[in-house]
Amino acid sequence: MPKVDVVDLTNNKVDSVELADAVFDVAVNQDLLYQAVHHFRACRRAGTHSTKSRGEVSGSGRKLWRQKGTGRARVGSIRSPLWRHGGTVHGPKPRDYSYRFPKRMQLGALRSALTARLRDGAVKVVKDFDLPSHKTKEFSEVLGRLGPAKTVLIVESADNENLRRSSHNIPGVTLLAGRDLHPYHLLGHEQVIFSKSAVLHCCEVLA
Repeated sequence: MPKVDVVDLTNNKVDSVELADAVFDVAVNQDLLYQAVHHFRACRRAGTHSTKSRGEVSGSGRKLWRQKGTGRARVGSIRSPLWRHGGTVHGPKPRDYSYRFPKRMQLGALRSALTARLRDGAVKVVKDFDLPSHKTKEFSEVLGRLGPAKTVLIVESADNENLRRSSHNIPGVTLLAGRDLHPYHLLGHEQVIFSKSAVLHCCEVLA
């Protein structure tokens, strides 16, 4: 059973916590992680791209010159895709890129991502995020003490207004509730910081 240290906001060890084997010590399925990330990114696509076909571009529908006898190539419309300002052939149209991803695969990918990040040494557990104020400067100093990283994912279980207000303006820092945790977020940050309550909740739910 994996065991990690619990630190306070000054990065001093105050406790330790045992993590569930079924969540933080499983076989890492690389293919499942790829599928989960692909699904997440596909669902985020706006799909608002659009081009005009020859029936939608502006221009007259008349035949520009007679079919035979001019020595020129035959042409039927100024809106032909062969012409400048003509329509686009097989261009993108608005569509929905999302698709169904089974819940069991989603949870399996989440367990694989948590295990991989723990083995990489990227997971840190903090006793709580009891911040005295919502000032961004003070929270930046806290992050500097917890470990230098360009991108940090913070996972908190409770609604913490001071944490939300102090972290949302720092580049590279993402704050998530435990229920919103996804392999995409875990794999996309150098460091993952859990509150003790959040990591215990993950063990309880995912185990």
